[in-house]
Amino acid sequence: MKRRDFARYSSSFLLGLTLANCANKEKIYIGSYVNRRDTKKNDQLQIWWEQGFYQEENQAIKKVIADWEAKTGNQAELTIIPQKDIKPEIERAIASKTLPDILDGGITGDLTLIPRMAQDNLLADVSEVIEPQKNLYFANTLLGVSHYNKATNKRSYYGVPIMQTSNFIHYWKDTLEQMNIDPKTIPNDWDGFWQFWLNIQPKLSKKPKYSLGLPMSPCFDTHHTFEQFLEAYDVRILDESGQLLIDQPQVREGMIQAMEKYASFWQKGAIPPDAIDWDNTGNNVTILSRNSLMTINNTLSIPGSQKKNEDVYYNRLATINWPKKPNGQQMKYMGNYKQVSIAAQSNKQKLAKDFLSYLSQPQNLQAYVEGSQGRYQPVMSSLLKQPFWQNAKDSHLQVGLQQAQNIRTANELLNPTYGEVGTQQVWGNSLKKIAVDNISPSQATNEAIAKIKEIFATK
Repeated sequence: MKRRDFARYSSSFLLGLTLANCANKEKIYIGSYVNRRDTKKNDQLQIWWEQGFYQEENQAIKKVIADWEAKTGNQAELTIIPQKDIKPEIERAIASKTLPDILDGGITGDLTLIPRMAQDNLLADVSEVIEPQKNLYFANTLLGVSHYNKATNKRSYYGVPIMQTSNFIHYWKDTLEQMNIDPKTIPNDWDGFWQFWLNIQPKLSKKPKYSLGLPMSPCFDTHHTFEQFLEAYDVRILDESGQLLIDQPQVREGMIQAMEKYASFWQKGAIPPDAIDWDNTGNNVTILSRNSLMTINNTLSIPGSQKKNEDVYYNRLATINWPKKPNGQQMKYMGNYKQVSIAAQSNKQKLAKDFLSYLSQPQNLQAYVEGSQGRYQPVMSSLLKQPFWQNAKDSHLQVGLQQAQNIRTANELLNPTYGEVGTQQVWGNSLKKIAVDNISPSQATNEAIAKIKEIFATK
């Protein structure tokens, strides 16, 4: 399926990808913003923000800024940057020492950019923004914005949490019902759960043609999904001090088990052949075009894109919890935290902190997270009382809230160097080699271990 055809199935999902061209002209992102910054506007707070998937998400941050300007008399210039460009744009700004006052690290920033920038003393400590309302946040959320700084030799808060997410399983409930399969019979044990989808594969023909829409390519969706498989097998690549554990036999064995399980779906023909070339929209495309029966995604953007069609959202498309781990224990989830930081080089840190204090007020966060159509979950427990999150018939949001309260610390937070494992797509490259080069999961694991050791040796 060509990406342009995706609009037919999910126009609202892609709507946000053109919003930068609808903004005020002086705030449009065109090419490299680093090279076209207006130095005459030194009195304005410069804010870089990742473009949302939905119009409401972008409108929400614009409204918060406008309300803050009206309340304080200060001014801010908001630059909305497409998701694919936010990370390289920040990297260019780091190299040229032209970071904006406030930066949104984007959907992958919490696991790549932010920990590294904090470690390198490029971000300002925002503890005075978080501390006054520290008791409002989920404990796991605060762990997600606590980063190590080599200059101070300690951890502190270098990001203000806005929203959070984890890995979600979606499937077409109506397809199962048409096959006379009761969705309630989906097993909750690890092997039984995956065998359930494999058993369905021979019964599929055209739409859907594949039971599992899982990525096998070097992209962040593969990274996030495979990290969840590593958690299922209790693989701990780093200890609590951030030191590598991959030379330990039980760690290697767990990695092989996770690799074997994941790769087996491809080897048994349950994954679309083009999954080896997907980008981060591949899993969205394949399930929304009904080419796959089930998929995994690290936000709730898939059901969120269908929210205007109540029949699809509530009755046809389902979100369910992960099965128990192979050892029978409850799953913990690999979390992502959308967080906003202040550049250490900014000469407007007091003003920037004032804005972030305003943004992080519960009512403002609620407006923003609702603007995201629920693809992210709240970072404050008080927000769960809002009607938006109290819809008992909304299985997507209910699963999101359950998982948000059972998050484990990501490896990137234990050691920022681990962010390079995702940036260099170690897991995606390994899985693609199994699919394309027909190497064994054991060999793929050995190559992944060697690559991770190389990454840590050069940092």
